[in-house]
Amino acid sequence: MARNEKEVKENLFGFGDFNSAYAKYFEGDSFLKGLASDEESGIGVGQVSFEPGCRNHWHRHVGGFQILICTAGEGWYQAEGQPAQKMTPGDVVIVPDGVKHWHGASPDSWFSHLAVTKGKTEWLEEVADYDEITREK
Repeated sequence: MARNEKEVKENLFGFGDFNSAYAKYFEGDSFLKGLASDEESGIGVGQVSFEPGCRNHWHRHVGGFQILICTAGEGWYQAEGQPAQKMTPGDVVIVPDGVKHWHGASPDSWFSHLAVTKGKTEWLEEVADYDEITREK
């Protein structure tokens, strides 16, 4: 069993269903549980869970932002041109409008985060150097 599987699957916000709507933008399997959505403000909140090694493609949020709050497991976040940063429970990342970034699970750990998102998501290329980025120094 990979690290943190129980913590992610028994998360306070729930595990969710296979993320089939966005599967083409992920390497590996992710699971999504929608928590709140407000049409007037355009803000959505979801719990996203990642199997070990799963990560999304580079992307940006246009006309909005994204806030990531790690709820269980261990993962990574990286903004373009910046070093990757490890995320563990309680870590919060604010992604400003238009910043190209990606996030996902460590190679040997499950990972989950809340994603508070506003704006249109523009999906980009895969994270080509993931193994090098996440290798412990």
